[in-house]
Amino acid sequence: MAANADAKINRLNRIAGQVNGVAKMIEDDRYCMDILHQIQAIKSALAKVETQVLKDHAACCVAEAIASGDEAEQRQKFEELVELLEKRR
Repeated sequence: MAANADAKINRLNRIAGQVNGVAKMIEDDRYCMDILHQIQAIKSALAKVETQVLKDHAACCVAEAIASGDEAEQRQKFEELVELLEKRR
């Protein structure tokens, strides 16, 4: 998992750099469409990190709950995912 965590952290650091770049673009009064394209790129990159974290959660936390046989823990993990998906609407 450490290499996987490093990849996510590196990606988040690049995203932070992009966000700082957009702030600079706004300060420099750059063309609105250029700024909007950069914001879309940031959102796309962030969605990729989110997807990876979700996959990791399913592969680790949810899998452990299933393997444990503990119905309460399984229900909790399932409800967490449902709540997350509801917030995305």
